[in-house]
Amino acid sequence: MDLHLSQAEPTALERDAIDGAFAGLAHPTVHDDRPTRTAHAGHDARAQRHLLLPVLHAAQDAAGWISEGALNHIARTLSVPPAEIYGVATFYAMFSVEPRAPRVVHVCDDVACGPHGGEDIATALTEALGPEGAGQDTCWVRSPCLGMCERAPAVLHQRAGEPDLSQAPAAADDVLATTRAPGAGAADQADAVFGDTRVSAPQTGPGGTLPGGGPLRLLRRIGVVDPASLDDYRAHGGYAALRRAIDMGPTRVITELEDSSLTGRGGAAFPTGVKWKGVAGAPERPHYLVCNADESEPGTFKDRVLMEGDPFALIESMTIAGYVTGAHVGYLYIRGEYPLATRRLIAAIDAARARGYLGEDVMGEGFAFDIELRRGAGAYICGEETALLESIEGFRGEPRNKPPFPSVSGLFGKPTAINNVETLYNVLEVLSIGGQSFAEVGGGRSTGSKLFCLSGAVGAPGVYEVDFGTTLRQLLDLAGGVRGDLRTILLGGAAGGFVMPEDLDVVLTLEGARDIGATLGSGVVLVFDSHADLTGTLRRIAAFFRDESCGQCVPCRVGTVRQEEALARLERDAPIGSRETEMALLEDLARVMRDASICGLGQTAPAAITSALQLGLLDRPGKTEHADRGARNGKVPS
Repeated sequence: MDLHLSQAEPTALERDAIDGAFAGLAHPTVHDDRPTRTAHAGHDARAQRHLLLPVLHAAQDAAGWISEGALNHIARTLSVPPAEIYGVATFYAMFSVEPRAPRVVHVCDDVACGPHGGEDIATALTEALGPEGAGQDTCWVRSPCLGMCERAPAVLHQRAGEPDLSQAPAAADDVLATTRAPGAGAADQADAVFGDTRVSAPQTGPGGTLPGGGPLRLLRRIGVVDPASLDDYRAHGGYAALRRAIDMGPTRVITELEDSSLTGRGGAAFPTGVKWKGVAGAPERPHYLVCNADESEPGTFKDRVLMEGDPFALIESMTIAGYVTGAHVGYLYIRGEYPLATRRLIAAIDAARARGYLGEDVMGEGFAFDIELRRGAGAYICGEETALLESIEGFRGEPRNKPPFPSVSGLFGKPTAINNVETLYNVLEVLSIGGQSFAEVGGGRSTGSKLFCLSGAVGAPGVYEVDFGTTLRQLLDLAGGVRGDLRTILLGGAAGGFVMPEDLDVVLTLEGARDIGATLGSGVVLVFDSHADLTGTLRRIAAFFRDESCGQCVPCRVGTVRQEEALARLERDAPIGSRETEMALLEDLARVMRDASICGLGQTAPAAITSALQLGLLDRPGKTEHADRGARNGKVPS
């Protein structure tokens, strides 16, 4: 096709990085049969459109930004118009199409990190490096939640030609020292410290138990096995579940899942057995499997802990899912802000493939399955399942209308099973003890154990595993209790709602949370004491949804902006009319976003704010100590 390109050409570094990425990724996967929607390009180019995201990562990683010449070279290679490539590159926060420093420090200023040191780090970096985004060698930028809330405050170092690394808990002096340290050594040192998952999962280690005294299930190998050793994983029961699944056959595995009443742990709580059964029985081929590891909800970090501490379990559970649903290719889509988890999963995939646990003949049992890892690039919306599919296919991560649902028409228009990380880990437990035994823990639609992410004003922040049916009070006691006087708890994340001290005896089940007008969501339990600035917290939540809206539908695109503007006016004690008028406006905006937005982001963007208003949690007028990141970028809401 005719491409109208500018005269810009890539540098030798960019060309080598892009060509190397294409060469390394374009190999045919087992039973590769990927259709495409780019009908006006050649067949070979169309078949590679799904490589766009990793190739953009390669260009960004090599040079620190994606130049016009690099975009042109990618467009020529894929036979895709450069405007489309540009549209995808500018969709993600971790990509830059403007020149910037080769080392970028992303400072989390969200609900957990901002009030607990994140703003102090931002102030210190401003003094040392200059204003946000400035700097020739190193610059710093504000970031939404980095998924390290239990270690707040957190930063992420993104560095050209060097491995990304996380730093948490971070102090300004240590952050500055890391920016000046050699790349590989700094990454290895940070991984050695940050990789101690027992810090993030206090129950774990040899002899770790549930509150009732029974053994841990989902966390049982965290802090026990070497995450880099396939042999150690097998010595602790690894791949026994896959062997059992093969012996049982796909139909029996689905029956066990249905008997278990296992529901999705990403927030939607859809029955896993029903989903797998629908994909397995779909007549159209091929089938696909997708693991949604794009864990971006502020306050959520459970999937990160699982992937860092027990990566082979995710590979095994995905292989089981592929076997049962008839998928020969699985995509593991992990958020770009998880460098350690990404490195460990890549190593686990390579090790499993080398030992015959992935490939054309898995375990010599005559079925083919392999995994391709896709790294996100900073877009919360890609946690929505259809937006995630768009991202994998090489398009902007904008949600699709449903129906059709992914089990009917998903990745590349084919039947697709999508599960989040925690759900897949639960499949191993179902196959280990049997569906009916699994269902005996908890009850109703809330069976098995559940991971909760505790952060904020709590004694020992971290990931905790409890059986469904544990009370919120018991969970807080397990985490060392509340520091200070409890004011409220954000349950379920930024898309969840607030609960009050009188709700502490609520039973943590889907049904129990619904009875008090709350939701378990992604398992967030963010605790606020009496000193917390809740107006500032609500403003941060509103800013988060404003930043993360994909902009596809008007209710969300406009509603999230207007929501933040109203909160900003209340924060400045400058309401239009009166506080009551602003409250009524927020309620109207919430109703429109809930009823008319295309996807769950817009539908739940007002949830926490509406909850706070109903409970009277919005602080009285008065400036907060710190402005939100939107205001610091010059985007002061009216």
